[in-house]
Amino acid sequence: MPATSLEQIVSLAKRRGFVFPSSAVYGGLGSTWDYGPLGVELKNNVKRAWWRSVVYEREDMEGLDAAILMNRLVWKYSGHEATFSDPMTDCRNCKARPRADHVFVAQKGRDPKGLPEINEAIAAKELKCPKCGATDLTEARPFNLMFRTTVGAVDTGDGSGLAYLRPETAQGIFVNFGNVLDTMRRKLPFGVAQIGKAFRNEITPGNFTFRTREFEQMEIEYFVRPGEDETAHQAWIDARTQWYVDLGMRRENLRQREQDKTELAHYAKRCVDIEYKFPMGWSELEGIANRTDFDLKAHSRSPENPDAVGELKYFDQEQKKHIVPYVIEPSAGADRATLAFLCDAFDESLVKEPPAEESAKLRELVQSFAKSVDKKDPKQMEPETKARLVGAAEKIAAGLPGTLPELLALSDDEAANKIEVFKKVRGVSEKLGEEFTRTVLHLHPRLAPITVAVFPLKKNEPRLVELARGVKRDLQQAGLRAVYDDTGAIGKLYRRQDEIGTPFCITVDFQSLEDKTVTVRDRDTMGQERVGTGELGAALRAKVG
Repeated sequence: MPATSLEQIVSLAKRRGFVFPSSAVYGGLGSTWDYGPLGVELKNNVKRAWWRSVVYEREDMEGLDAAILMNRLVWKYSGHEATFSDPMTDCRNCKARPRADHVFVAQKGRDPKGLPEINEAIAAKELKCPKCGATDLTEARPFNLMFRTTVGAVDTGDGSGLAYLRPETAQGIFVNFGNVLDTMRRKLPFGVAQIGKAFRNEITPGNFTFRTREFEQMEIEYFVRPGEDETAHQAWIDARTQWYVDLGMRRENLRQREQDKTELAHYAKRCVDIEYKFPMGWSELEGIANRTDFDLKAHSRSPENPDAVGELKYFDQEQKKHIVPYVIEPSAGADRATLAFLCDAFDESLVKEPPAEESAKLRELVQSFAKSVDKKDPKQMEPETKARLVGAAEKIAAGLPGTLPELLALSDDEAANKIEVFKKVRGVSEKLGEEFTRTVLHLHPRLAPITVAVFPLKKNEPRLVELARGVKRDLQQAGLRAVYDDTGAIGKLYRRQDEIGTPFCITVDFQSLEDKTVTVRDRDTMGQERVGTGELGAALRAKVG
């Protein structure tokens, strides 16, 4: 069963060392996250797979790593300093701070013509706070999303040392267009790829690692001749969609959404979003935009930009003249992609049925939980929450033991855990779940944090331990991420590795001492085969691809 809520993914991520709340020992910091031992491996593998696909496997791409801090003029002429902002309003009643344009669209059913129209509606008490319903909203004002910092030992106070943490990696590529062109002697069409941190002072970040103030982008700027841009744009849309599918993401969980004219950036000719069906609904995974020639012109010397030192142009040998290339930009988030792969890989299923009396006992507890929720006073629980919990409990009770995975998922629900009887439900279900269910991350072998885990059948048998550790070292030297583990029974070790997405497990037993073969277990099929230790590296590398 796939994840039914984002809370399941958050729980797994924290429990198994994928992602932790940042600086939690001091109460944390909103929407900042630390990637743990397994999370950093998964995210690095996502980035490596992207780089391999868009740089190594193509003949028309170069790589770049531009600085996070850049001259303030970069952001002035890109337009970010003046326009990279959201209109915010405050509710004087409940102190909420919603985006004013979002409130306008939700309540008026159309986009506002600008900030003045929003403020007219606020003054006329036509807009309500989406949280408490009050009409006492402050005048909307622009809130710049760029983080400010100061370069230099002393802040002079006149803004001369002002700099920004970059809100995107794209501008670093644009201002280096001439450098890459001159040093690598490229001809159109060609692209530049970059992976790097970006920072946005988002007002309403959330949904785990989906929207954060500090994030990592995987961006491409692909330069083409005007007139060839539409074909190149569609080719990148198709290629980038296929990349996710090739790495195991289910095609039914992906869709391409064409941005309408009201959504397009002022410089964009066309933009298509690749969206993923997250547990919280369809949301953007990657955007592929046709940015025309706006960016290179913006950073070229002209009456509009007297501060630039030259022009970012390309000499077209065929036309015998300088041209300004159009730009196709596939822009993906490393954090969003990592989260999407985690969500898509998650599966929880019943591997065998528990005894009938245990199922009956659990069914009674779930039914008792449903009755307890149904009796809750509306002042204690919102009607929507009550209906959701009662409906889920009744469905689970009717379907047990087959719905045991759904009950385990409900254990991550904050509202359910506030009901006293649910503590008993949770205790019984988790005990049964440990024995009768299996949680698996069906990650593509190229993405899995650990490729292969090696176990000795008995940890107190020195010969088995020595051989198992030797197999682990050989696999590591063969370029595979391998670990050794002897901290539990083989069955428990298999379950542990399934839950973190390890595609292959190797057991070294007494037969291994005789014929130098080991048991290789496949995560997805749970099938097992004997393979000679001398063939292991090549056999597993072939499976990883």
